[in-house]
Amino acid sequence: MSAISVGQAVVLGIVEGVTEFLPVSSTGHLKITEGLMGIPVDDRSVVAFTAVIQVGAIAAVLVYFFKDIVRIVSAWGRGLADREERYHHDYKFAWWVIYATLPIVVVGLAAKPLIEGPLASLWVVAGSLIVGSGLMWAADRTGRHKRGEDDTDLRDAMLVGSSQILALLFPGFSRSGATMSTGLILDLERVAATRLSFFLGIPALTGAGLYELKDAVGAGVDTLPLVTGTAVSFAVAYASIAWLLKFVAKHSFNAFVAYRIVIGVLLFGLLGTGVLHA
Repeated sequence: MSAISVGQAVVLGIVEGVTEFLPVSSTGHLKITEGLMGIPVDDRSVVAFTAVIQVGAIAAVLVYFFKDIVRIVSAWGRGLADREERYHHDYKFAWWVIYATLPIVVVGLAAKPLIEGPLASLWVVAGSLIVGSGLMWAADRTGRHKRGEDDTDLRDAMLVGSSQILALLFPGFSRSGATMSTGLILDLERVAATRLSFFLGIPALTGAGLYELKDAVGAGVDTLPLVTGTAVSFAVAYASIAWLLKFVAKHSFNAFVAYRIVIGVLLFGLLGTGVLHA
């Protein structure tokens, strides 16, 4: 029997969809939500469920940026066949995404015992939420926001891609938060930093989702809650992506900074009072 009902699947799908790409830590929000609903967070079926519904959010970013992805992949394919095409920015950008994904793959495989062990503690999530807020605030305040997407180069891609390791090791840090902050430190405009975060996250998130998906087979997850949660995650994530890109075009990241601090303090409180277990 699955530990998650259809109603709970809807709630978790919404939480995953909203928080996966916003710089607020989807891991922390899912764990808090599961704990408050009385769902055993360490149950194998629950772990499998949360891994699978993430695929819905990943599918949303693939659909939202479908035209961009086709353009970049097409340029990469043409460049492999034609030397003249290799001077095109999209061709080079495709390689940069590949190169920038390698660090997180290597660290993810090498540090797997730590990531799934002591670093998975909710105490780490709470602390990372607050520490990551400080980095985001400093990055947004000191960044000059003068470089556009076409101004990015291999150095930018490698630094932003490598920053995903922070979220891998310290889950509350937030992958989006780490990559966007790094982009701002590199003087990228907020929209450019956000879009770069999405593009560099596609291979890592897709790979991680498919890797976890195999572990969900036979984990005792009922089909209806799983399909429901994944579908809800996709729809909400798609809307969340569209909203975020419009928001950062006119606003700073201060609202996310303040929200992360509140959630981090709340999580410390829930852990300290025994409402949630680390």
